Amino acid sequence: MTREALAGMGVDLIDVERAAMGLLRVTIDRDGGVRIEDCEQVSRQLSRVYEVENIDYRRLEVGSPGVDRPLRGEADFLRFAGSRVEIKLHEAIDGRKVYTGMLRAPQAVDETASGNAAARPVFGLEFEAKKNDIQVLSFTLDDIERAKLDPVLDFKGKKR
Repeated sequence: MTREALAGMGVDLIDVERAAMGLLRVTIDRDGGVRIEDCEQVSRQLSRVYEVENIDYRRLEVGSPGVDRPLRGEADFLRFAGSRVEIKLHEAIDGRKVYTGMLRAPQAVDETASGNAAARPVFGLEFEAKKNDIQVLSFTLDDIERAKLDPVLDFKGKKR
């Protein structure tokens, strides 16, 4: 219902979460980043929709996913190809489940994943296995337990 209410507003629904004490937290995103005006507009729209639909909540919070935005579906992985990400796999590879590196767009399609004939894109992740030893991990979205952006932030600022 929330996704339908936001259709045509130019924002993507990332998450809806019920938190303690009646808090309903809605996370949105858009190309170019979320502005405060986007949050205000979505808040007004959802307040009206939730009132009409008798959705029980005490406080509505609308915000952006932040710099460590979760990646949830194929569209997110395609959109953020070329970005630094952290992924956690369901099954360990070489004794390791968590990898951080540069996300590559799909180069191939796995048509036999999970015994299903549906084609699944095979993504790549460039990571440093050892100092100056760059390797590529190949995976499908079915292999992922969770994923998020992992940007390198520079807080040094300008030198004078």
